Amino acid sequence: MSSEFDIQPVPREVAVLQAVQSGIGGNPSVIAAARGMSHFGEHALGWVGLAAIGWVADKPRRRQWAGVAVGAVGAHAASIVIKRVVRRPRPNHPSVAVNVSTPSKLSFPSSHATSTTAAAVLMGRLTGLPLPALLVPPMLLSRVVLGVHYPTDVLAGSALGAASAAAVLAADKKFGDRPR
Repeated sequence: MSSEFDIQPVPREVAVLQAVQSGIGGNPSVIAAARGMSHFGEHALGWVGLAAIGWVADKPRRRQWAGVAVGAVGAHAASIVIKRVVRRPRPNHPSVAVNVSTPSKLSFPSSHATSTTAAAVLMGRLTGLPLPALLVPPMLLSRVVLGVHYPTDVLAGSALGAASAAAVLAADKKFGDRPR
């Protein structure tokens, strides 16, 4: 027989959120950095801005820089479509602090993880730098620190972003160097 005082087990993903937030997420500097990353990644606008700078500064590779923008925006758009189909609500547990506002109440997949992974893969290929290893983990962790995504949201978003980048690279390979 259960009563109102029974202790319910905490779902595993909520336990991960609690652990992250009570660890590094307890540092105000980490929260501030995560918020900055959140604002940069909102609607893929920071990635589009970097692609625009690359497009202006690197004329011989303008098509590839445009591909970075297309990849980030396309990945973001794909994540929005999936969010509206899946309709998973964002974390809502009394022990999870939400440390940033969000444009929607839907969580799966993380659009920030999606567009960041796509942009990082495409810019990494373009620059020869290990950008996915440098940019993706902090963005994924920031979404958990901020309490707005479950771990599976950011992992699925990252996988979707990688697939989006692969699609852009395949299209560039197939159509990129055609004579005019």
